[in-house]
Amino acid sequence: MIRQGRYDKKIVILKELKHSDGNFNKSQRIELNSLLHIDYYNLTKFYGTVKYDHGVFGVFEYGERGSLRRVLNNNISYPEETFMDWEFKISVMYDIAKGMSYLHSSDIQVHGRLKSTNCVVDNRMVVKITDFGCNTILNPGRDLWTAPEHLRRQGISQKGDVYSFAIIAQEIVLRRSTFYTEAYSDRTEKMSRVQYPSKITYFRPDLNFETAGEKELEVYMLIKICWDEDPERRPDFKKIESSLGKIFSNLHNQANESYMDNLIRRLQMYSRNLEHLVEERTALYKAERDRADCLNFMLLPRPVVRSLKETGIVEPELFEEVTVYFSDIVGFTTLCQYSTPMEVVDMLNDIYKGFDSILDHHDVYKVETIGDAYMVASGLPQRNGNRHAVDISRMALDILAFMGTFQLRHLPGLPVWIRIGMHSGPCAAGVVGIKMPRYCLFGDTINTASSMESTGHPLRIHVSQPTISILQRTDCKFEYEKRGETFLQGKGTELTYWLTGETGEDYNLPMPPTAENCQRLQQDLAQMIQECLENRSLGSEVMEKRNTLSMRQRRVGRDGAEQRGEEEDHDDQPEYLHLATVDNFSTFL
Repeated sequence: MIRQGRYDKKIVILKELKHSDGNFNKSQRIELNSLLHIDYYNLTKFYGTVKYDHGVFGVFEYGERGSLRRVLNNNISYPEETFMDWEFKISVMYDIAKGMSYLHSSDIQVHGRLKSTNCVVDNRMVVKITDFGCNTILNPGRDLWTAPEHLRRQGISQKGDVYSFAIIAQEIVLRRSTFYTEAYSDRTEKMSRVQYPSKITYFRPDLNFETAGEKELEVYMLIKICWDEDPERRPDFKKIESSLGKIFSNLHNQANESYMDNLIRRLQMYSRNLEHLVEERTALYKAERDRADCLNFMLLPRPVVRSLKETGIVEPELFEEVTVYFSDIVGFTTLCQYSTPMEVVDMLNDIYKGFDSILDHHDVYKVETIGDAYMVASGLPQRNGNRHAVDISRMALDILAFMGTFQLRHLPGLPVWIRIGMHSGPCAAGVVGIKMPRYCLFGDTINTASSMESTGHPLRIHVSQPTISILQRTDCKFEYEKRGETFLQGKGTELTYWLTGETGEDYNLPMPPTAENCQRLQQDLAQMIQECLENRSLGSEVMEKRNTLSMRQRRVGRDGAEQRGEEEDHDDQPEYLHLATVDNFSTFL
């Protein structure tokens, strides 16, 4: 357990001495006393021990930047020639080598627990070694940094520290996880392979010798000899310090550079890196904010999103005049009964993606979709005069033209018909709910628009008298024809119209079916789907699956008594059933 505390007005680290009750024997007191006399800039200062009710803790100098393992985190990117350049990596290894060289020549003599988490970085970017000493109190343990000879038998040694240094050096140069190998990722398996090497070679982390340049190769060779299987062949830290010192001097051709010069350069690199990290984090924040805003704008109107972000609330609002659009798919229930769930999802997704792309070109707001019902409004939440009727009308014509060319992927050749209804009038709007909030519309205008759709005909745009009156007040020349008196639920009989186009614009609208064909379609849609499947020569396996799904739909007889069987003579079917399954399905109309 590691905690923070304060000593002599400085932040310190409290490290629990788990195997001690605070009653130190003579040898332990001698060791702790030796720690108190260690004072070297690459070793953390030891201040003593403190005893609490819940344990005994050693008090060590605090590293402001955290552990070296944290600094090496490869999730953080650094620009070239700044913080994590090759010179800095050599400098970090050089700091560790100097600290260990001093430690090995002191009364402490050996570390025993050297690893990247026991190397800390202070606010001047100097690496300091911590957690040394206390070897009679703390158990060295077994870890990825542990030398193979100490994995096989307990103990600590200076040569074991050299091996641990090599593992840390590999972390530094590659900025990868501890003991990184492409072949193995399991910690226990790695330790087992180190402990029990094969007769041919010993197991070690990866080093990119193949891609190493001249300056990297010299360091790689030093790392390789430091983790040699034979402890006697490993160099001591005096030699390692000397080798890294020469490499470090050659990098910037300043053999006489003082420690302070080196420190100033490192702080300059760190300062440049901080600027880069601030820019990088700011860019990431802006990207995430824009992504979140984009998602919110898909779910709620822009003014509503801004109001929620600024005040947290959206007051309900009354709109004097808006135009509302509804549409649904004719025979959707029958289509679903002859389709798998995934085919239904794909069908709606294909249709609604086409609708959504059309909406982008008009000043409208998509309110919601419920099954095959598609609801759009214009004139809210931003008022647009009397343009709401124009935008909804043009959008409806574009959608109808799109459906004239649309084909189902799983039922190619079968026409898909939609009904469209439009109505204009006042309504109230507001955000409803806290979880998954929705921008909802309320009022008689919404109910009337829904009735306009449900009383309409396939491939027709059913428009109310108020909407026509608004269109007549604009400078746009829409074409429409009178349908006559139509009964609307909750309204009674109203005069309604069919919107057929706009003067000077070619929408290439599909020809709507006659009233007779419309009624026959609703009666015989199931048979049309089966005929479509047969003519498309779908595999017998698929046909069997669909026949099972549609078994209940095969009793369609016009008088309710006759059952259609597969043996029914194809030539006796109505002509429009044949036409419904040809490649150019518009001939059906």
